[in-house]
This record gives sequence, structure tokens and C-alpha cells, in this order.
Amino acid sequence: MPKINSMNFLKVVLVGLVLSLSSFTVFHKYYVSVTQVDFVPQERAVQIISRLFVDDIENVLQANYNDTLIIAEPQEPEMVNTYLKDYFDTRFLVNINGKPAKINFLGKEYEGDIMKCYLEIADIAHIDLFEISNKVLFDLTEDQKNIIKTKINGKQLSFILDLNLHKKVFNFN
Repeated sequence: MPKINSMNFLKVVLVGLVLSLSSFTVFHKYYVSVTQVDFVPQERAVQIISRLFVDDIENVLQANYNDTLIIAEPQEPEMVNTYLKDYFDTRFLVNINGKPAKINFLGKEYEGDIMKCYLEIADIAHIDLFEISNKVLFDLTEDQKNIIKTKINGKQLSFILDLNLHKKVFNFN
């Protein structure tokens, strides 16, 4: 019978322990959303697509509206869009040229484990000053980061918002 080296035995035991323990933990290390903001002058509109992890948005909707809510299922309740609209209305704000913008929640779709929310700001002729505040999912975890990518007046800018910095202002004069 071959002799087992105590160092090799220890390595095997540690690997086995790590693998068995990791099967009982959730590997959700990153809390991030990505929001694309495009000003389309020929349509006089700001078009917004916000991408969120389905499990994160489900958890926050359960905590805020209905603790039994299940989303991304064929029998998804009709109230999900109402909850999403209300949630975005209170946590996703835009000012254009110093005035609050009315953001319309157009709908959502699922792409794997991602929910894409479609929003629009209508009747915008030009943008000189653009301010965005995105507190979406900050009530879920303090580790949340919201990446904002903009394309306004031909300029592409990106930035990251977090719990300490949830608002950004751009001057396009």
C-alpha cells in the first residue's frame, strides 16, 4: 500500500471542505446595474435601457411591495410593471436643463438572468444640462454600483454611481 504524504492528505481534505461548503453559499459577488441613456434629437426623446439582475430586482420588489412575488415566470403577476414603475419613479430621477423630467416606464423584457427596463423622456428639443440620480437597488445592498453610460449631443460618457455618490451632473454648453 502506498504511503500517503501528510501534506497531500491535508490538501485533499481542504479542497474537499472548500467544495462542500461552497455548494451551500450563493456566489453573487457583484451587485451592479448598467443603464444606457441616449438622447435622440430627431425623435425629441431621451431613451433609457436599464439592465438589472433578475434576482436582485425580485428581492427588492419583494421587500418593498409583495414578499411572495415571483418574477420572470410564465405566470408573472400583472402588478410587476406597476411595482417597477413606482420603484423607478422614486429612485431614478433626471433633470434636464434644470427642470425635473417626466420619465415614462415603457415596459421590460427578460434576457437570461437580466431584466431590461425601458424608459423614455419625451418632448426634449435640446440638452444643455443633464442631471441623473440613480438609487435603484441601493435599498437592497450597500455594495450596489450603478453604471451609467450616456450618449448625449454626440458625446459618450460613462460613470459609476454608488451609495455615497448617487447623482451626476453634465454640462453640454
